[in-house]
Amino acid sequence: MRSVAIVGGGQAGLPVAFGLLDKGYQVTVVTNRTPDEIRAGKVTSSQCMFAPSLDVERALGINDWENTCPPVEGIGFAVPHPEQAGAKVIDWSARLDRPAQSVDQRLKMPVWLEQVEARGGQVMIMDAGIAELEALADTHDLVILAAGKGEVVRLFERDAARSPFDKPQRALALTYVHGLRPTPEYSRVSFNLVPGVGEYFVFPALTFSGPCDIMVFEGVPGGPLDCWKSATTPAEHLAVSKRFLDTYLPWEGDRARNVELTDDRGVLAGAFAPTVRKPVLTLPSGRLVFGLGDAVVTNDPITGQGSNNAAKAAKVYLGAILERGEQAYTREWMEQTFECYWDYARWVVRWTNSLLTPPPPHVLQLLGAAGQLPTLASTIANGFNHPPNYFPAWDDAAAAARLIAEHQQSMPVAA
Repeated sequence: MRSVAIVGGGQAGLPVAFGLLDKGYQVTVVTNRTPDEIRAGKVTSSQCMFAPSLDVERALGINDWENTCPPVEGIGFAVPHPEQAGAKVIDWSARLDRPAQSVDQRLKMPVWLEQVEARGGQVMIMDAGIAELEALADTHDLVILAAGKGEVVRLFERDAARSPFDKPQRALALTYVHGLRPTPEYSRVSFNLVPGVGEYFVFPALTFSGPCDIMVFEGVPGGPLDCWKSATTPAEHLAVSKRFLDTYLPWEGDRARNVELTDDRGVLAGAFAPTVRKPVLTLPSGRLVFGLGDAVVTNDPITGQGSNNAAKAAKVYLGAILERGEQAYTREWMEQTFECYWDYARWVVRWTNSLLTPPPPHVLQLLGAAGQLPTLASTIANGFNHPPNYFPAWDDAAAAARLIAEHQQSMPVAA
């Protein structure tokens, strides 16, 4: 029976653990917090998962919150008018073909860790450094590092050719709230772009106290939304959140007029540089560790792809491990497996990184045209399910013009 150790108890590593346990593998999961410590901790992410990513969980039988989590039924996009206060120069929304969902990871991951043990896996609570990785590599056929944070992640070499940024591009903040006024017609991710200032998006989710909304703020460094260091308490964090909305996005400020924090641990602020790392770590002994998820591909959350990438990477890695059978897990196999995932992830990285720089005219034309072309709006909204579909139009002006023209031609002719 083959044995696999997975360092990291999150959205990438645990689905791999469940898939391997289902096939009779011996699985050890290493994480530095107990389930109860995770439940008692701060929020960790915004994790809006689109339908293909949820399908990964459904296939493994770990979609425990399917019937209790509120749906995210669409995507909306707005840009404030540069000269008319309270007006919008772009404003549209479109339904997703299939709903998305977001479950607070403080609710989700403890249950998954407990289920790993219930299905016959071993969960070890400890910090993992070089010595611990060496010990795991000595006793397991394969060691996967799927932790997204901590010093151990930095052991993987940064891939400079695939990482255009070497410092944070946004000041980030999350605010989990109750009491946000719903959007009309259908629930959605409401995405707002304030040129030169940053971005704000908000969507329904599920936390310990029931349905809630997650407010996500992305501030251009040095700008008015790079303001989170001044908020030293949860109440101040919420006040800063509401003040920004009232000033720059008054329609969102109106929706948030009566919001309250879900709990004192429902806020988060920080910054990190989007980074792609090389997927294989060589330990001092010469043994290998295989990187997965945020350990090797870390995107800015501006496009909401982090948890989606993790689930899709887990599917690729799980399939590759099972297909490998009894063969050795070589460096070549690890690199080939990562490249198989990279064939998808590179488009996500490309799209996400493009939104961290001023948008070129053809992207603004695409987003603006969607307000008059419902089928184009639907295409853009559903690209969140599969970002490769944005290309080549997203980075080629001629392709963008052709896409707009195609949707114009499909519009019904007025009688």
